[in-house]
Amino acid sequence: MLAALAAVTGCKKKQSLPPPAETAPPATVSEAPTAQLTATPAVISAEDQVQLSWQTTNANSVSIDGIGNVPSTGVKTVTPTESITYHLVARGDGGSADATARVTVNAPIAISTPATTMSAEDEFKASVQDVFFDYDNYDIRPDAQNTLSKDASYLTSHPDVKVVIGGYCDERGSDEYNLALGQNRAQAVKTALVTAGVAPDRIRVVSYGKEKPFCTESNEECWQLNRRGGFSIDR
Repeated sequence: MLAALAAVTGCKKKQSLPPPAETAPPATVSEAPTAQLTATPAVISAEDQVQLSWQTTNANSVSIDGIGNVPSTGVKTVTPTESITYHLVARGDGGSADATARVTVNAPIAISTPATTMSAEDEFKASVQDVFFDYDNYDIRPDAQNTLSKDASYLTSHPDVKVVIGGYCDERGSDEYNLALGQNRAQAVKTALVTAGVAPDRIRVVSYGKEKPFCTESNEECWQLNRRGGFSIDR
């Protein structure tokens, strides 16, 4: 009987252990957005242009007060008529972030110095402003229309002045491509002035491509300054 009992006991199955309790995966925490906003220059005279540059991370939507929704990173030319603080808000799954940039607009200062003391070159530089372009583009931007209108007004009131329009590009792309792009930019500015009433034989165009940069740093703010149609008196 003892042998039989031992045999029965030895054949009894071992009880299986319960499975380990499952552990829930850790909750994913979204990173908070970051935001930067700069205005160049920060102090201007009335009707001067300002370059707004911004950069954000971890954002689903980005907006600037008074401008609206904008890309996560970009540059925009604005012409504030009075002192203003631009406010950028970046929103994402991890929350929101904001940044501000102050622009001070100085009122025009009355100059009592007789106009005869200003040279023709200085008067030209003060009256005829360059036109800026978007990346890889030679279309006249809406924000350049006011500048071209003033340029044309000066030139039509000074019929003896002939000008050279230089087409400039930023450092990206081949020499050949930028020479062609610079030519198209200069020609686009000339076409706009001719449409505004300036005689075409008073305007000469030349492309400098990327060979004569105004700014030598490799960033979007600097590249924007180099994408232009620049004016000089044709001697």
